[in-house]
Amino acid sequence: MKNTHLLRRGGLLAAVVVSVALAGAVPASAAPGDGSAYGVKVDVSLLGLDAVKAGPLAEAKTSGPTTNSLATVNLAGVLTAGAINTEAKRDDNSGAVTAKASTADVGLPLLKAALGNVGVKAVEATCTATQKGVQGATSLVAPNLGSVGAVDTTPAPNTQIKVALGLVNVATITLNEQIKNADGSLTVNAIHVKLLGGVVGALGSGDVIVSSATCGPAGLPVPLASGAGLWIGLGLLGAIAVPVGIRVVRNRRPATTA
Repeated sequence: MKNTHLLRRGGLLAAVVVSVALAGAVPASAAPGDGSAYGVKVDVSLLGLDAVKAGPLAEAKTSGPTTNSLATVNLAGVLTAGAINTEAKRDDNSGAVTAKASTADVGLPLLKAALGNVGVKAVEATCTATQKGVQGATSLVAPNLGSVGAVDTTPAPNTQIKVALGLVNVATITLNEQIKNADGSLTVNAIHVKLLGGVVGALGSGDVIVSSATCGPAGLPVPLASGAGLWIGLGLLGAIAVPVGIRVVRNRRPATTA
């Protein structure tokens, strides 16, 4: 009975090690390790005009398509843009996730009444998720926010600019908006215009986002069943199986008399 018990225990432990070593043979879950990006998203209601909804435009995802593009965007009275290019990719070896969205020749006519001509030559949002954490950034090329004046081409996270029409704040512009989501991912919106409806002299209500990237958290690194992980698993199996076998053999030796 004792020999049988030891053999069963050894077999159980060996099975556990084998199952761990071969776990990589089963396709991994889609999350964590997800990422996405898009060029433009609009959902606004301007005073005296129909609601305008569009996007997310040129969306890319780690689950596919991993790259996307769009030649031009023209949302009359709200936004114009040139080429949009996006990508969202996952490195299966390290689990790292990267996402990027770039939008060219951005114009925001919805802010003209308050700020004058507003435009940016290029707007880019990026994010990266690794085993060390998630980080993001925004870059602007030749930003012109009208009467706001000069702005940093690499704005600090969550740089907010109030937009006034006369003495009334009618909108906010957030540059390099960084949102830490409940699932551990990070969303970077390069430009987020929020119209403040419900105030006297309001332009309207709603949101306009230009160049957005979301990453993370990072996925698991290379599966245990491949590469060095497989040999580690087999080594653990040998470390358990050999001592158990020796113990069984010793216990089965016939007793001798003095």
